[in-house]
Amino acid sequence: MTTAFVFDEETVLCQQTLDGWSPIQVDLPQFNPNNSHDAYQVGHVALFESLALCSAGDNHLEPTQAHNAPATSAITYRYAQSNNIALPTITPVPTTDSSVSQDSIAFIAYRQLITQLPVPLAAQLSQAIQLLRWQADTQFCSRCSAPVTAAQFGERAMVCAVCELRQYPRVQPCVITAITRPNPLTGEMQILLAHHHRYGRQSPPLQYGLIAGFIEVGESLEHAVAREVSEEVGIQLTDIQYVSSQPWPFPSNLMLGFRASYVSGEIVIQEDELSHADFFDISDLPKIPFKGSIAYHLIEQIVHEQGMTL
Repeated sequence: MTTAFVFDEETVLCQQTLDGWSPIQVDLPQFNPNNSHDAYQVGHVALFESLALCSAGDNHLEPTQAHNAPATSAITYRYAQSNNIALPTITPVPTTDSSVSQDSIAFIAYRQLITQLPVPLAAQLSQAIQLLRWQADTQFCSRCSAPVTAAQFGERAMVCAVCELRQYPRVQPCVITAITRPNPLTGEMQILLAHHHRYGRQSPPLQYGLIAGFIEVGESLEHAVAREVSEEVGIQLTDIQYVSSQPWPFPSNLMLGFRASYVSGEIVIQEDELSHADFFDISDLPKIPFKGSIAYHLIEQIVHEQGMTL
């Protein structure tokens, strides 16, 4: 029997357990994975077993097979309803974890789940969100506008029957950089953090994050780091080093994490992107991105090197 995770946009059907919310896998009718019409109906995608080897910010590439999420598939809530797939009774979306009882069933946001799930499982859910979105957005040929169908033999591609153009899931590479310097007065290590407009209106304390941006056509990763930092805060860097990466399904990004050292320049923010940016002592950091994000792990790595904890 094939099993599937169930999604409603960027939320996942979960059950409340003693350890928190855990994604549910529901039973599906048996299908042939080599039959594209079975494996890639609209709202239903086959998943590869997660190949996540390590957590974001950890360079030890040793797979932990015991924590790998099982190879399975993913469906949308609408697909389940349309195909009469049995789902557990869903309770209203909880306002807080303390307001729900043991074994409650609800759709929980991926951003909330990633803080507590093993890396392989989080990566597989990210894969599912991206594939379901790609499938929903790729039902017509981008060249001639004819309807497309899934490629045969389980290949992840949508094929135009008229001009034979093959469209594959796209990944958008982005760089994200933790920039450090010693405090000019005390010598304590500092990290450059910025408050982005994309965080929206927030109640104090405001959340700060790292400088990040998309890679442009024709540039190297290192050039993208230097360009984004120069554009957003106007400073120059040295010692740009790659650390680790993380798939990020908002909407379909691959976050490439770097560290770099400040070398010169005064902070001048790009006002259409940022409202504030500054170097913060690691002993006095503002609110930062949540655990499970690559931004958190880049910051955590620097803090740990200084013998401190977040």
